[in-house]
Amino acid sequence: MSFDRIDEIAASALDGYLVKKDLVRTFSRQFPVPTYVVEFMLGRYCASTDEDEIQEGIEIVQKQLKSKTVKAGEQELFKARAREQGEVRIIDIINARLDEKSDSYVATLPSLQLKDVRISAELVSEHERILTGGFYAEVSLVYDAAIAQENRGRPFGIESIRAIQLSQRNVLDVLAEARKEFTTEEWKDFLLRSIGIEPSGLNNRGKDAFFLRMVPFVERNYNLVELGPRGTGKSHLFQQVSPYAHLVSGGKATVAKMFVDNNSGRRGLVCQYDVVCFDEVSGISFDKKDGINIMKGYMESGEFSRGKESIRADGSIVMVGNFDVDVEQQQRIGHLFGPLPAEMRDDTALMDRIHSYLPGWDVPKIGKDILTNHFGLVSDFLSECMSQLRLQSRVSAIQGRVHFGGALSGRDTNAVNKTVSGLLKLMYPGDDSEILDEDVEWAVRLAMESRRRVKEQQKRIGAAEFRNTHFSYVMGTEGVEKYVSTPELQSENSIGIDPLEPGQVWTISPGGFDEHPGLFRIEATEGPGSGVKILNKPIPAAFKESVSYAEQNLYSKSKLLVGDKDPRSHEFALQLRAFDSAKSGAKIGVGVLIALCTAMLKKSVRGGLIVAGEVNLGGSIDTVHNPVSLVEIAVEKGATSILMPVSCRRQLFDLSDDMATKVDIQFYLDSREALLKSIVE
Repeated sequence: MSFDRIDEIAASALDGYLVKKDLVRTFSRQFPVPTYVVEFMLGRYCASTDEDEIQEGIEIVQKQLKSKTVKAGEQELFKARAREQGEVRIIDIINARLDEKSDSYVATLPSLQLKDVRISAELVSEHERILTGGFYAEVSLVYDAAIAQENRGRPFGIESIRAIQLSQRNVLDVLAEARKEFTTEEWKDFLLRSIGIEPSGLNNRGKDAFFLRMVPFVERNYNLVELGPRGTGKSHLFQQVSPYAHLVSGGKATVAKMFVDNNSGRRGLVCQYDVVCFDEVSGISFDKKDGINIMKGYMESGEFSRGKESIRADGSIVMVGNFDVDVEQQQRIGHLFGPLPAEMRDDTALMDRIHSYLPGWDVPKIGKDILTNHFGLVSDFLSECMSQLRLQSRVSAIQGRVHFGGALSGRDTNAVNKTVSGLLKLMYPGDDSEILDEDVEWAVRLAMESRRRVKEQQKRIGAAEFRNTHFSYVMGTEGVEKYVSTPELQSENSIGIDPLEPGQVWTISPGGFDEHPGLFRIEATEGPGSGVKILNKPIPAAFKESVSYAEQNLYSKSKLLVGDKDPRSHEFALQLRAFDSAKSGAKIGVGVLIALCTAMLKKSVRGGLIVAGEVNLGGSIDTVHNPVSLVEIAVEKGATSILMPVSCRRQLFDLSDDMATKVDIQFYLDSREALLKSIVE
């Protein structure tokens, strides 16, 4: 057994709560039970780092699972043992129902194909989840020959039930104390190993997707959608890892089963489980017309009303499904909620209640290379910790530290807060932990991206109320406003609709005698010092000239452009990025000047904007000789607006009607007006 640093820390801090994950996979393939059942047994008998003790425990687990799990074709053998011995212990999923004719409860044991097993009302009352889909347990099954002789007698009965889940209550204290021994990155990797995933086989976006999958387990009334390719393990976490989750497979979902049965008053899945996951969501439909409306109401408030009373529940709603096409194709033919059922896919009100859209396309297909062979937390310990974390909140950790931009509505803010709280609970299970700024920012960016993905689809459907999707935040009281994008909307060679970081500007060079017009992005940073440094090697001569003009105008007109700030006490670093065959960066001085000013002011340029024009040493704006070509390039590159010298106005009469309707052309008279019109309001 090869240990790495994370294994060693875990073995020291969490001795007795670990299991080697490759061992689990070996057993889970041998016996017809979920992973968490196997881990429950391994945790009971193999919770040690001593090789001899582990081997001894493995033998016990092997015998227990062999003697208590019923494989296909063995059901009559186990029934016979119950008859001959009077009692037999099995591990099975157990559920029950009320038999109105006999006014008694009867249980079902699927592995034995028994549907009418006697069970006492006391046992049912003690384990209410037995009535809402059931759970895995170690069951003591008895046989009574005398009852077998009766007419319609039920000879099989359940004597006792031992739920396959942890019973300790101090687990969160243990986990919080152990977390102090790990760095954030080590802890992230350890959590991923605890759900069976090897982090070394994932990029950062893949890791983030797995953390988003875990948020519904630690956050009450959290609504998540994941759509993506097949084979990425979307339902694994909800079916195999935690007994507190219930998987609803494709088909009809009854209102009675999901929420409450009006006839019996029995509470549904959302009351009994932490997470209810709809698998293959495209095939899901409710048995009643008002099913979707009841679910929308529940997703909004955590309450539902059936009959006279209003019932509150904490269960999170997760919907997972598959794309039949890739992401780009899906966005071309519709929107990213396309795979949802017909009654849901265009319902913007339902979408607005979804806190997070997890990008399933960021998760690689599950194969041997992505499954871990290292230590991870025993699943029942992990799931118990996550269940207890639902009673806490980490929203207070970002109050006063993070300020959200104006594009976020009340529902957006609530969604982002819930996602941030869930992610920080995973990272810091102790409620008194000091949370690092970089971890807060990681959680905020991930939360904003996953919520913005929802808003972008609402905008695609055509709802005007969702048109502002430029999500942003500011860290601290004097921080820079930062914008969060959704990567699937971005293209390397197009402008995009999001504001850039301060100091970044899209611009078009009009070209020259030996060069065509071309798109560039200017990127400026500032710090203490003086002067302007160009990072391009070699430095294009035409670009150097434009930078020189812009620098002199910044110094001479600093009061008009940057107020009380003194540009001579700042050092600027400039880089020119070309996106066409044009490389010289000729006559783009206005764009350079705006980049320098926004870097100093910590302001962003409007999303989708291209700035064109050259400023000369005297401060006046040069005429652009080919403005029609520049507008055509702007449209081709996906710009929504272009800022040009007012002297171009007459020449643009030659622009076709089609082009004129595709981009917003704005004009400026001088460099100060260009700056004011380019900055985000």
